[in-house]
Amino acid sequence: MIGKLTGRLDSTHEAGCILDVNGVGYLLSCSRKTLDALSAREGPQRVLVETHLRQDAITLFGFADATERDAFLALIEVKTVGPQKALLVLSGLTPTELAHVIAIKERKRLGAVKGLGAATANRIVDEPAMQKWAVGRATPSEDGEGASPAPNSMEADAISALVNLGLKGPEATSAITRAAKRLGPDTTLNDLIRDGLKEMAR
Repeated sequence: MIGKLTGRLDSTHEAGCILDVNGVGYLLSCSRKTLDALSAREGPQRVLVETHLRQDAITLFGFADATERDAFLALIEVKTVGPQKALLVLSGLTPTELAHVIAIKERKRLGAVKGLGAATANRIVDEPAMQKWAVGRATPSEDGEGASPAPNSMEADAISALVNLGLKGPEATSAITRAAKRLGPDTTLNDLIRDGLKEMAR
């Protein structure tokens, strides 16, 4: 399995590029944003790679940075969102923008991504795993206030539990953050979830 390639950008095309590594050209499928980033760089290119094997093909997906690769891996876990649709999303939105869109459930903006469609956008936004992925990655809110610091793993699990109960990501994040601050570092996950629900009820 190939996890990283370093070489010279040979050419780009609509769906990706060819990376020349010591005379061997690797065909990579990439988002438009990764292609733009690679084209803007000078000298040898370091590209992170995800290798997908099928009976009839081996496909290499290339990423300019780990943030985009992580977003890609999260997206392809959503039902009916395969690698190509994930690249469509990442061509239209940066990972940080995607996290913000998911956190505030901005369905129309995601559905406006070329080639994606409203049904797939709704599925991505409503996926609990994507809500959990978005926690701590979202952009600052539109009212000018900064985004909350990324929660620790226990807080992220508690937020995911509230989202699974049907609560919205931003509200769940705010409630758990307040509960965690009040309970302190020695709290348990169950106590955090219980107090988070109390915060939501206030």
